[in-house]
Formats: sequence, structure tokens, C-alpha cells
Amino acid sequence: MLVAVSNLFNELFTADVERPFLIEGDHTHTYGAYQNHALRIGAAVRAQGLSAGDRLVAQTNKSADGFALWLGCLAAGVVYVPTNTAYTPDEISYFCTDAGASLLVVDNLAALATVTTGIGVSTIAITDLVASSAALDPVSITEVDEDTPAALVYTSGTTGKPKGATLTHGCLLDNAQALVQVWEYQANDILVHSLPIFHVHGLFIALHPTMLSGAQVRFLPRFEPDLVINALAGATVFMGVPTYYHRLLSNDRFDPAACGSMRLFTSGSAPMTELTHAEFTERTGRQVVERYGMSEASIIASNRMDNVLAGSVGHALPGYEIRIVDDDGGVLEAGETGTVEVRGPSLSPGYWNRPDADADSRTGDGWFSTGDVGSLDSTDRLTLEGRSSDMIISGGLNIYPKEIEMVIDEIDGVVESAVVGKPDQDFGEAVTAYLVLEPGISLDVLDVDSALSSLARFKHPKSLHEIDALPRNAMGKVQKNLLRTNQANPQ
Repeated sequence: MLVAVSNLFNELFTADVERPFLIEGDHTHTYGAYQNHALRIGAAVRAQGLSAGDRLVAQTNKSADGFALWLGCLAAGVVYVPTNTAYTPDEISYFCTDAGASLLVVDNLAALATVTTGIGVSTIAITDLVASSAALDPVSITEVDEDTPAALVYTSGTTGKPKGATLTHGCLLDNAQALVQVWEYQANDILVHSLPIFHVHGLFIALHPTMLSGAQVRFLPRFEPDLVINALAGATVFMGVPTYYHRLLSNDRFDPAACGSMRLFTSGSAPMTELTHAEFTERTGRQVVERYGMSEASIIASNRMDNVLAGSVGHALPGYEIRIVDDDGGVLEAGETGTVEVRGPSLSPGYWNRPDADADSRTGDGWFSTGDVGSLDSTDRLTLEGRSSDMIISGGLNIYPKEIEMVIDEIDGVVESAVVGKPDQDFGEAVTAYLVLEPGISLDVLDVDSALSSLARFKHPKSLHEIDALPRNAMGKVQKNLLRTNQANPQ
């Protein structure tokens, strides 16, 4: 039986209407003014012909209007599909088609003119959408239940074709409420927000707990060390990825004085090295709170404010369960390493129109296989050991090799390819391609870049290696672990 819940939009706007909310440059939006702005944008979305349940794909740069578009879609009951601003027209076209989108909102209409060809999706610039909202009455907030879809967040997989994880009003609200509790959010907190808002981390994890608490946001256009350091004065919370912390530590201005008012630094989307943890604590006198999440589940586990252990991602959030299983699905004991499975109220109910992917990732009793490898200690604290999948995490962004390999293998002269992540001090992992070529054929990075023009730049290999043959096991499976550790005699 479905449980009637308030639209997530209502839950996010409970602070006093005069309370400062989002500070962008020299302009401060109060909670009341921003709520009204978002409701009018929701009305503009409806005026484009969308009804509750329709999908809207957004590829917009970070701005107060861009975040208000998400909130306006929430209020209108329109399912929001955020996409990376680095994605190419070909990639955006796929998302529009797969999601069955009714509207695409972009920054630059000319740059994406080819997207709508033949797929019947209307396109509008966000500036035009916002301008049209000024003359409209605020949209009426749509009634929902806990399983009503709010967003589709696309994540790739072993097939190379991205799939949309459905996030509901109920699961997003539950996760935000748990984070308020675990991270001890208060109304007097001030978040320095330098993350992009095209993925779960910047859009949901950072902003929803802040709004539930009635706290403030210093909304930076992008991550730059000097911008962040300037904004830390008087602030209390900062959320980032390991690359951010590595770059902050490379700036001489990042010192105890710069962090004097800060109570919480969090890191996620990729593992942080013990060296970075130690250097951060030595430099600032603070600890980084690592947490663990993914698009399908938002945040699963986190260190607690009074119980931080470097190298661990902490304990399960309230309502979540974590178990470790072996290759046969048997549950392992404390200290034993295996695949991490999770179960809880914030978990996505499934992938958009992908029952095959649901079947592959779910157990009969409702557990979700994360594809990550880890162990639980005797207190159920989770430590991640690696990934059972081939996913690469570079600069906090997930990259799936199969998607790249499928394109490289179509290049004339390529017999086969394998793409792996190699350690990189700044990005965590760098995309690296190994190629088996026909005799007499030679390729360089520029050749491969040209062939990969349909994929976002961050997916392009940083380096190429020609190799006589890909290492395989007795079953014919490519042994990518040997490529990662330079044990396959790359030339």
C-alpha cells in the first residue's frame, strides 16, 4: 500500500520566509523569495505542455535559476533528469530518447541544435524559460505518494548504455533527513557549495539537508581553491571530492585560520588516500568526514561527527542495512571481504524501463548489489577495498570503460581494446586505453580523441598503450587487473 506523503518541495521549504537561503555573488535569496521563484518556474514548465509524470532533461550550467528549475519540477510533479554539462549532443540525444523526455532545457540552443532532430523533443533555453515565468502565477503543488518518481539519474554499466535510476520523493526525503541527523545540521550552518548540480552529490546530498535545516548556502559557480577559501570565512560546512581537497592543500592560503569557523568537511564520490587525510588534519586541525553513496541509493554510510576513522566510510545511515556477501551470495562474517550489498528506504525502486538491470542488481529479498568490495568490522563499520566492476572514478565522476571501448573498437585498424583507470595524484584515476592493432597500424591520442567526439571529454583516455594481446584468463575474460598494475607487458 502506498503511503501519502507531502511533496518533497513542501518539506524543503519550512524555514521562515524572510530567512536568508542562497547567496549567489552579491545577491541573497530568502527562502520565501526563492520558493516563489521556483514555483513560477514550475508554472513555466507546465506552460511548455508538461504534466505530472512527464520527463524534463536539463543540461544547464550551475546557477540559482538552474537549481530553481529542479525545485520547480518537483512542485509541478515533473520528473527531472540532470545531465553533465560536458556531455555531447549525441549523449544528450540518448538521454532524451531513453527517458521519453517531453522537454530539454539547455544554456545554449545553437550548440545542441542537432539533439532534437528526429526524436520529437522540444528544446528551450533556461533564460527564456525563466523569463517566461515572471508573468505566470505560481504552479499548484502536485500531490504525491512516497513512490512517486522525482528524478531520473543516469548511470552507466557493463553494457555501456547508461540507465536511469529512479529516485522518488520518499527516498530523497528519507536520505536528507538521515543526513541532517548524522551530520548534526542546524539552522545556523552555512554551506560553501562549489560542486556541480548535475549529479546526486551537488544537487541532492549537499542542498537537501541544508534546506531541511533552514541553513544558508554560499553558492559558488564552480570549484576554484581561492574562491572556496574566500567563502570559508564564517562558514561551517564544505562538501567535496578528494580532488578538491588535494587542490586546496596545494594552496598556501588553506590553513587553520581559513578553516577557523568550519565544523564539517565531507568527502565522497571517490576514495580519499590516507596521505591526504593526514595532510589535511596536520594543515587544518580538522578531520575530513568520509561517506559512501551512489546514484541508486544516495548516501548509504558515513562517519559520525564524533567518530571519524580515516580510510573508513563509517556506519550505515539510520534505516539502512549493509551486508558483505561472497561470490555465491553467502553472508560473510566481520572482517571478511566480499561484495557490499545494501537495503534501505532511500534506495531507488529500480531503473527506468530496465527490468533486466533490476534483476541483475537485486536479490529476491530486496538487497541491492553495489558492485563495490569491502568489509565490516565488529561494530559494522564499513571499509571499502575496491570495486568488483570496471568502473573508473576520475575527479569524482563515474566513467564506464565499456562505453569507451565500444567506440574505440570501431576505429579502423583496432583489433580490440581495454580501458582501465590508473592511479593519478590529482584525479584519483586517469582513463588509460590499451589497444591491440592490426600490423602496420599506428594510432595516437589525437586519433582516438577524434573517434570519441560523441563522448564527453572527461571520458577520453589520458594515455594510450599499444600491446600485442590483451591478457586473458582461462575463460577468455580480459584481466584488467594486470593492465592496472602494469603486469601485462604494455609496449
